[in-house]
Amino acid sequence: MLTLYDVAVIGGGFAGVVAARDLSAEGYAVVLCEARDRIGGRTYTGKAFGRSVEFGGTYAHWTQPYVWRELQRYGIGLSTPPETGTVHWLADGLVHSGTPAEYAGIGGPLVARYMADARARIPQPFDLTTADTSAIEKETLGDRLDALHLCAHDRDVLDGMLAPLVHSYSEQGLAQFLLWAATTFGDWGAFLETAGTWPVEGGTKRLLDAITGESKAELRLSTPVTAIEDDGTGVTVTTRENEHIAARHAVVALPLNTLSDVTITPPVAPPVRTLIDQKHPMRTSKIWARVRGEIAPFAAGAPIGKHPVNAARTEYRHDGDTLVVCFCSDASAIDGGDREAVQRALRTFVPGIEVVDTACHDWVSDEFAQGTWAHHRPGNLTRAVPLMREPHGRIRFAGGDIAAIAVGGIDGAIETGAEAARAIARALAAED
Repeated sequence: MLTLYDVAVIGGGFAGVVAARDLSAEGYAVVLCEARDRIGGRTYTGKAFGRSVEFGGTYAHWTQPYVWRELQRYGIGLSTPPETGTVHWLADGLVHSGTPAEYAGIGGPLVARYMADARARIPQPFDLTTADTSAIEKETLGDRLDALHLCAHDRDVLDGMLAPLVHSYSEQGLAQFLLWAATTFGDWGAFLETAGTWPVEGGTKRLLDAITGESKAELRLSTPVTAIEDDGTGVTVTTRENEHIAARHAVVALPLNTLSDVTITPPVAPPVRTLIDQKHPMRTSKIWARVRGEIAPFAAGAPIGKHPVNAARTEYRHDGDTLVVCFCSDASAIDGGDREAVQRALRTFVPGIEVVDTACHDWVSDEFAQGTWAHHRPGNLTRAVPLMREPHGRIRFAGGDIAAIAVGGIDGAIETGAEAARAIARALAAED
């Protein structure tokens, strides 16, 4: 017997679980289909070294309205990040060291030059339709870097400061960096604090569990979806096991890079189809290293292509040792499971450091992710992405990859999931 749901939500990341909770709270019958055997998507609180660690999205901030509202709703706080004692940076073939203030004094003015026109180009980051983005949407991150005509040392310093959020300077669009900077008044350092400094207390799983604990939606794990068809009167969702799920509306909250594996009928608009087929270029990795002893806190940075680890910092103390988190712009440059390779990489910055174990999740080869967070190619951020936020008949897309402001982040995922739920609730109320 075929069960008819009011809404089928496809994808159990933050966007999907919020949409499912909000719609079920309105009294609608909701089914949430998630391909993995867990919720969370590209946020993943897993086990390593005998404790919990975050293999994917990790950080939140009190200035991010959507995630902060959820944290407040469930009484969850943020963990205080450790203070950094020394910063090491690779530039012009040499490793330099200094205090965080000294590093900021060298790199800060360079980043300010790179982002100098963020507010002028995007005066109202909450509404890109008010801005003329035609010029910056033609530029790549590399175009802007080249245009500054920096000496080798300064270019490497700037490259190293940007590298944690870069996989390819030639494929990533400049507009997304300027949008991010504009959200924090043009201050890139402030943006980095909001995006990558304060972990969720107890881990992202704690927040996800709180959201799903309040949801009345039927949760189906290990249920990959292969097709979604809107016939004008309802939506049919087809799973990999060839089960057909009928619903009046659907929320598709899948990572952008996996959407090409799902047949969507009727076809999406040509710009959206191109965006889906192109995929976003982010192929980065996050590696955890357990380092022997409680070493002095440090941070490190290196330009892309000149070192396999582009950012590293001490993150936690654990059973007498130190956990160091490493961000690698190119996941293929280093094997996160190769302890000796990670040790060699870290010894560039801290000679004699001893890595006793490593842990990571391969998001690039993960069929339900096919990459990390989204950074859009030139032209897509202000053209195809807004189209994806519009209704496609009875289908609404959601996810951090297509968020209006916090694109690529947890806050953006929650934003789009909540908005999709509101829009579908209005449609259902009108139909009823």
